[in-house]
Amino acid sequence: MANFTQRAIKDTFISLIEERPLSGITVKDIAENCGINRNSFYYHYQDLPALIEEIIEEEAESIIEKYPSVSTIVECFDALVEFASNRKKAIMHIYRSVNREVFERHLMNVSKYFVYKYVDTVLYDDNISETDKRTIADYYKCVCFGLALDWLNNGMTEEYAQNIRKIFLLKKDWAKEFSALLQGQV
Repeated sequence: MANFTQRAIKDTFISLIEERPLSGITVKDIAENCGINRNSFYYHYQDLPALIEEIIEEEAESIIEKYPSVSTIVECFDALVEFASNRKKAIMHIYRSVNREVFERHLMNVSKYFVYKYVDTVLYDDNISETDKRTIADYYKCVCFGLALDWLNNGMTEEYAQNIRKIFLLKKDWAKEFSALLQGQV
């Protein structure tokens, strides 16, 4: 029964946040739409931010499971776009709310996961230290995260995402270039 109630709470919240900003949603709204009382909500979640955290965490885990490996930096960015686009209106409402930090933290974690997978794949045969690999991965993580935030700030348009993909395609061999530089080959 608890899983059913939690799922109903999450689904109700998601449908409400697709319709209106977070500031316009209360626990009472969720409870009434679910057909439960407020105490049932609070039995499962401390507050709305705790509910949001769990939903975003589940979405992040879901997208990570979908991509067990990544072979290009464009795939990394596309996975971030997919993570943020699954529920575009809901994401924008959360992103524009006081709970933006929760979304950004998980976006950074998703960025880290995909970029580390990418760097491990691309630099698998390179004679490079793990520290140098992590340095390259951290750089890419910040680039992907920053560009994903820029895409969000520009309304999550497909045109803007395509422009970012072009940037990555122009610099698709950066990881190898950084590796060579760190190994003193450049």
